[in-house]
Amino acid sequence: MTDTILDEADHSVTPTAPGHQGRARWDAVVALTLGVFGLVTAEFLPASLLTPISADLGITSGTAGQTVTVTAVVAAIAGPAIVIGTRSLDRRWTLYGLTFLLIFASALAALANGFPLLLVSRVLLGVGLGGFWAMAGALAIRLVPMEHLARAMAIIFTGVSLATVTAAPLGAYIGSTLGWRAAFVLSGIVGVIALIAQILTVPSLPPSGHAGIGTMLAVLRRPKIRIGLFAILLVVSGHFAGFTYIRPYLEGIPHLGVDMISLVLLAYGVGGFLGNIVGGMIASRSATLGTAFAAGLIATSAVILAVLGVSPTASAVAVTLWGFAFGAFPVSIQSYITRAAPDEAESAGAMLLTTFQIAISSGAVLGGLLIDLQGPLGVITFLGVGAALGASVMLARGGRQMQLSEG
Repeated sequence: MTDTILDEADHSVTPTAPGHQGRARWDAVVALTLGVFGLVTAEFLPASLLTPISADLGITSGTAGQTVTVTAVVAAIAGPAIVIGTRSLDRRWTLYGLTFLLIFASALAALANGFPLLLVSRVLLGVGLGGFWAMAGALAIRLVPMEHLARAMAIIFTGVSLATVTAAPLGAYIGSTLGWRAAFVLSGIVGVIALIAQILTVPSLPPSGHAGIGTMLAVLRRPKIRIGLFAILLVVSGHFAGFTYIRPYLEGIPHLGVDMISLVLLAYGVGGFLGNIVGGMIASRSATLGTAFAAGLIATSAVILAVLGVSPTASAVAVTLWGFAFGAFPVSIQSYITRAAPDEAESAGAMLLTTFQIAISSGAVLGGLLIDLQGPLGVITFLGVGAALGASVMLARGGRQMQLSEG
């Protein structure tokens, strides 16, 4: 039985994946989820530990905050580099190496006696994070049949959602009770558990595809890939322009206090967790519609914030809807990109990762300019326009991908 992917817009058939053999390896998918949970938790831990880190190491909070920035920048570069540099290795061993970087980086952070060593730990974490995200779709497509790809990606992204919701409050609690170093010890323990689970469950995955700069450029020439990456630039830059400055909006428009803002952001996180599940369900039928659905809901939440934002209730509902929608977006667009290039999923994943990071950085910069020039409503307007354009691009040009099987 061979798997093909039919694009209902032009009835073309894309190249097929390297081929999943045997039963679906859901145990291995769960092991991947543990790894990404540990990586994303470690990525966001400093955000809730800036004060104790800066006091202990004798640096400013602004300097400590750059530990988050450097991880994101390194991840954008490391994704394609890992895919190309390890193309001759069994992907199982590459995965072990990336998870080991989580353990080692966490240990270095916990032992850091100054900013340089802490920065080195964050660079190593960025390498592990970038490599994992570049390969996530390619690994999933080899562990489960194509018709279960969206479900597998939804499970993997559950690790992201849980880490996003729990990293900041958990880090703050541990930092205030056991010290900031203990928080990194915890992320290292998660890495050890993930590595053991991966050793026990992930089968041999010999190299596939032809990862390289030339291959990435060839994949980029595929219309569906270009459309998907363009949608990412629109939606993700709008999202991070708005979300980076969500607190000034909530303080300045509905005039919420700190306690209420914390509750609203918690609702955003819970919404993201549920959105990830729903997004995976929709993407299992059509990744195009899943992506457009998520982007359209983000645009809807922006309209509510812009028109009814003075109401605390309306703002809270809109931010929760926003979290739900953005929770559905990554799993949908990852499934879309992987299905558009199943034969070179690692190269496609590397470009997806880099595009995400470019969109994150540009969105934060544009958001800063807009909030200075136009105030909080300026970034919310940009959020709405970017998401609406992304949804329109996917509906008009993305095609509707549906999984078929041919006996």
